Amino acid sequence: MLRLPDFPWDTLADAKALASAHPGGLVDLSVGSPVDPTPELLQRALREATDAHGYPTNWGTPEARRAIVEWFARVRGVPGLTDESVLVTVGSKELVAGLPQQLGLGPGDAVVHPAVAYPTYDIGARMAGATPVPADDPGTWPESTRLVWLNSPSNPTGAVLGVDALRRVVRAARERGVVVASDECYALLPWEVDEAPSILDPRVTDGDLSGLIAVYSLSKQSNLAGYRAAFVAGDAAVVQRVLAVRKHLGLMAPSPVQHALAVALGDASHVDEQRERYRARRALLLPALRERGFAVESEAGLYLWATDGTDALAQVDALARLGILVAPGTFYGDATHVRVALTASDDDIAEAAARLRG
Repeated sequence: MLRLPDFPWDTLADAKALASAHPGGLVDLSVGSPVDPTPELLQRALREATDAHGYPTNWGTPEARRAIVEWFARVRGVPGLTDESVLVTVGSKELVAGLPQQLGLGPGDAVVHPAVAYPTYDIGARMAGATPVPADDPGTWPESTRLVWLNSPSNPTGAVLGVDALRRVVRAARERGVVVASDECYALLPWEVDEAPSILDPRVTDGDLSGLIAVYSLSKQSNLAGYRAAFVAGDAAVVQRVLAVRKHLGLMAPSPVQHALAVALGDASHVDEQRERYRARRALLLPALRERGFAVESEAGLYLWATDGTDALAQVDALARLGILVAPGTFYGDATHVRVALTASDDDIAEAAARLRG
């Protein structure tokens, strides 16, 4: 029987109880779930498509696939994708968890993921019977490597891989015949960098997408976490290989969601508006953490990766005494940091900053 670790956030119950006992109440910065309304444009798009009497396709509607292709060309600087190069998914987490299995990996195969990483890369490898390997340096990949996960901008650290770093990974992967999957869900939230380039960017690939796919979600930039609206794009051979398995599994996004996804990809204004909300929240919270004695990393994305130099669990408890709940770095493979989410209301972020300044 497959044995998986406890779900990390279930272990925060004691810290949550401690934080909830604060006289001012709980400020929960432990989970990156959007709190702002889904834009009316996208709610309306969902309502427009509610006559969904037939089964959706596993691949994605022609409208959704066309919108993905056009969005990559216009926003991510990746021209030349085709229908066969893209696939709609039921959120991005199910794709991350299921990709090793859908690529046919199993015992004896290694799945490499960042050394500090979102735990689902590890879980996906285990679900397939493969071996998860935390490694950032291609020189340390085991010979049995079949899939390499990248995450740029990183959850939890916010670190961004530039063009040169991505090229090194691609070169090493092609020498070994390894698939590279790049989780780029936070790419449109850069703070201290000019951009977070895609693994599919021609500056990285020299126009050759072989063995490369990018995973993207609209949960954060469009407040569509509840819609489970995401997609994958890249090497058509890899995408179609995954699609062939997903047909058997019945993995298909609802048709109304796919229509909303297409509308979301065609509208930049709501993305810009949401980015500025997060920018303002970051501008409040980051200096407050630093004034409290935390060193903070935050190149991009929705999290502040912070440490005061003590044990991560001790930091969680100390912040919980202020009524602030955060996630320990142990969830991500680091025992010295905590992850602080920007996904809370303006009032809660302001309250957290005030408590930190004490």
